[in-house]
Amino acid sequence: MRSSGKSGVDELRAVLKTSAAGFLAIGLFSFFVNLLVLTGPLFMLQIYDRVLASRSEATLVALTGLIVGLYLIMGVLDHLRSRIAARIGARFQARFDKRVFNAVLDRATLHAQGISTVTGMRDLDAIQKVLSSPAVFTAFDIPWTPLFIFVIFTFHPWMGMLGVVGGLILVGLTWLNQNGTKEDQERAMIAGRQSDEMTQTLQKESDTVRALGMRRSVASRWQLLRDKALEANIHYSDSNGFYSIASKTFRVFLQSAILALGAYLVLKNEITAGAMIASSIIIGRALAPIEGAIGQWALIQRAVQGWRQLSELLGRVPEEDARTALPKP
Repeated sequence: MRSSGKSGVDELRAVLKTSAAGFLAIGLFSFFVNLLVLTGPLFMLQIYDRVLASRSEATLVALTGLIVGLYLIMGVLDHLRSRIAARIGARFQARFDKRVFNAVLDRATLHAQGISTVTGMRDLDAIQKVLSSPAVFTAFDIPWTPLFIFVIFTFHPWMGMLGVVGGLILVGLTWLNQNGTKEDQERAMIAGRQSDEMTQTLQKESDTVRALGMRRSVASRWQLLRDKALEANIHYSDSNGFYSIASKTFRVFLQSAILALGAYLVLKNEITAGAMIASSIIIGRALAPIEGAIGQWALIQRAVQGWRQLSELLGRVPEEDARTALPKP
């Protein structure tokens, strides 16, 4: 087999670079979306500290009109970045669809050389899904977490410290999720690949199986592999779901905890009631990207594994040379 001019990783990265403008647009929209997230807490702060104190209906109407406009802008920007992400994923898949499909067609030849093409198309689909999912936005939203916690610090240092501790606990859960489910995910992938290989082999050799009267015994072996794959996937889903539920529950608890601390500080006349409510809202938004990363972890892990396997496949199966088009006979 001739050598490829560049590695599979370089080829994948080169296609992603063609969508650099799209990623830049997502980053720009994410900047304004996260900035506009502060609209709700600031509105709450103004309601409690200005409108209720002054009992001014005109101020309430003006603030409400401003909020409607800002939320409308935030919704439009969020929708636009979703559309851009979907097109980045589609462009990536369209670029490699034929490339991977040709490798899958050469399955027998490549398998003899130790190159597995069984999961090629699913690896490509996994990368496309993560590029089109909210997991992409998480990478742009997480850097805003320190800024939101800093805003809470401006209300009161105690609430800021509580937010920092809560954030560190969620980061710890993310680390545990990454390391605690890695082996389960690999076992599920291996079991699923073995089951798929068996299925494809039986489909290819179905005439031989029927002619030799092996249908019942072969079906028993196939069912064992299917059951093994199903059990591995359930175990992986259970372990990943535990960390997702734990992070979500803790974030909701943290919002109540910071609300309770804020109420105590209000009783001590150290902050206002508006700051108390705003802090509870901001901490929820500050930690939402971390919780989202944990919730999307199964998708992210599958895409990472797909990237690794696809880069190996493309690196060992070079692109076909361009051929001269001949006239019709």
